[in-house]
Amino acid sequence: MTVLFTFPGQGAQRPGMLHRLPDHPETARTLAETGEVLGTDPLALDTPDALASSRAVQLCLLTAGVAMARTLIALGAQPSMVAGLSIGAYPAAVVAGALDYRDAVALVARRGRLMDEAFPHGYGMAAIVGLTQAQLDILIDQVHTAASPVYLANLNAERQLVISGADAALDAVMALARAQGASRAERLAVSVPSHCALFDAAAGEMLAAFAQVTLRRPRTTFLSSSMARMLADPLRIAEDLATNMARQVRWGDTARLAWERGARLAVEMPPGLVLSNLTAPELCEGLAIGCDNTAIDTVLALCARFARA
Repeated sequence: MTVLFTFPGQGAQRPGMLHRLPDHPETARTLAETGEVLGTDPLALDTPDALASSRAVQLCLLTAGVAMARTLIALGAQPSMVAGLSIGAYPAAVVAGALDYRDAVALVARRGRLMDEAFPHGYGMAAIVGLTQAQLDILIDQVHTAASPVYLANLNAERQLVISGADAALDAVMALARAQGASRAERLAVSVPSHCALFDAAAGEMLAAFAQVTLRRPRTTFLSSSMARMLADPLRIAEDLATNMARQVRWGDTARLAWERGARLAVEMPPGLVLSNLTAPELCEGLAIGCDNTAIDTVLALCARFARA
């Protein structure tokens, strides 16, 4: 059996998240490298005011994910696979050995800035729980217009879906979803309409940025949550990272792929437990845990046990 490290996406962030990372040399190294690339103290990025920007949120998620994973690996917990949701794919690629961390910091800073500039206000994302994709597609078709667009963005589980688009369109689909019996329909803490065609132009700019960066074949299996498949070709990983802001997320399929490839323990990097809750149903006879609510000693013991099994 194998160990999967998972890395959450935008919406999981919380104030103070970088200050709660473990006191370990790998955390200090990661924060120092982040600061050197940005030219500023990364610990200033996790304040409530700073987290109003996608750039700060994405940099915090990158930093936290890499710092936690590096710490666990230094203490003996070695993943066999990695997967990240949206921005989480960047720390996953770093931990897999495909992308240099300093390059990742510069690329994520650009990614967040492009997303903030493209849609500074009036757009976002919302979670719809309790409807199938077929049911939600009908509601989206009723609401979507060129002036007020809305798209299906994330297929996190069979009845756990996310939509992206303009505020008015999101509100309209949420109201229809509640009327159709959705158990939950609410806005997410994401201020941009990720994972849809609205970001095609920004994805093109990220492709140009990745052309200036050298990626390597991953040492650890890298699973793309946009494609729900393993990627090993550096050029394909670069394309996947550059364009995932404009592609649907297929987390449910990705979790099933991980299980099919032998994953029985999924360890979610901080912050939060979003991916643990989504992944657990797909790991038959397995376990999904989060570093945020599990002691490091327990994480290490579980990683060792599942790696030996």
